[in-house]
Amino acid sequence: MPPASTEASTAVGAVAVETSSETPQPLAPGQRGYRRMSLALFAAGVAAFALLYSTQALLPAVSADFGVSASAASWTVSAATGALALFVLPLSAFSERFGRRTLMTASLAVAVAVGLLVPFAPSLEWLVALRAVQGAALAGLPASAMAYLAEEVRPKALIAAIGLFVAGNSIGGMSGRIVTGWAADLWGWRAGLAAVGLLALAGAVVFRLLLPKARHFTPGRLSARALAGTVRGHLSDPLLLRLYAIGALFMTVFGAVYTVIGYRLVAAPFNLSQGVVGSIFLVYLVGTVSSAAAGRLVGRLGRRGALYLAVTTTAAGLLLSLSDALAAVLAGLVLITAGFFAGHAVASSSVSRTAKTGRAQASALYQSVYYLGSSVGGTLGAIAYHSGGWAGTVGLGLLAVAGVVSITLYGTRVARAERRTLIAAGSAQAMVARG
Repeated sequence: MPPASTEASTAVGAVAVETSSETPQPLAPGQRGYRRMSLALFAAGVAAFALLYSTQALLPAVSADFGVSASAASWTVSAATGALALFVLPLSAFSERFGRRTLMTASLAVAVAVGLLVPFAPSLEWLVALRAVQGAALAGLPASAMAYLAEEVRPKALIAAIGLFVAGNSIGGMSGRIVTGWAADLWGWRAGLAAVGLLALAGAVVFRLLLPKARHFTPGRLSARALAGTVRGHLSDPLLLRLYAIGALFMTVFGAVYTVIGYRLVAAPFNLSQGVVGSIFLVYLVGTVSSAAAGRLVGRLGRRGALYLAVTTTAAGLLLSLSDALAAVLAGLVLITAGFFAGHAVASSSVSRTAKTGRAQASALYQSVYYLGSSVGGTLGAIAYHSGGWAGTVGLGLLAVAGVVSITLYGTRVARAERRTLIAAGSAQAMVARG
């Protein structure tokens, strides 16, 4: 990525820098290109996440139609997220060669095409297989989007820009579940999946029409050896490893809760309809707000402070959701969603800022373990629910939360030790200088 030009000391110099075709300035809030980019990636996030989790709100209906258990039906979600986790890293290498914009466009096009075929799956096995293909196709979007933002947006605006992309993810996850829930209530779960496919098609068209061309992307060569070296470098960075683990654990909680919650709410004592259960996902709006506010949280509390707040909020929501009162369960979902999206936005943006080279691969590794967490969380959450009811699912979530707390506390101790070492080194240098 070419270096940004330094600020000019005069108005004439500033105009010269801004209008130079050789050194285009990174995008910043208030600029037309920034607004187009934000809306385009927001639309991409809506389309991708409406597709990725399109069967989650329909799991009770899928179980009833095919005569399978919750854990078997949960594979329609886990297959998509698991395939995304497997393919996100290799596809990120293609974005280094062919460009972020090109790969994101191809990714959405294939995923939407498969999404229009999914409603016609004749069996659970076919449904799981198509969902796996869809997840693999969607793998080209998340890491490429993060790398695109890291290259095209001013560093100080990066967390806010990524927060808006994550907000699009939350809107997509919410709208997909609501659309499928009500369509399933009226015409069956297959009609619900068809409606989500059309919604995603509209989002993909908006994305392609609005996204500005990349101005800071430099194509690289496709090399398995270079990719392996870049990955080894990222995996040897202790801070990146901690961020990857935090993302995976947050997503384990989220995947477990939202895979199982439909089964709990259609059963006694709630006995809600499929459409009403789909509308429960309106709580995703809270995630839209909390992810977009992640930049301000980091500014006030620091990265680790923001993570502590996010994990505390998530844990409180898990405990509150144990109640048999519907209002308390909904309040618990609000807190879980707010904490999860804030934590995800902080961790994912920190990965983009920490990686100085191979940003697409750094983001891809984050996305890989993140969606692996979703796949594992969804499957284990369903198993825990089958074995111990909702309390079993909450127990799994609290274990993951404890993992996030442990990692963050360890990071805090490491940072303090490094600070003491730097202070001691500075004092020694000052004594040498005086002596």
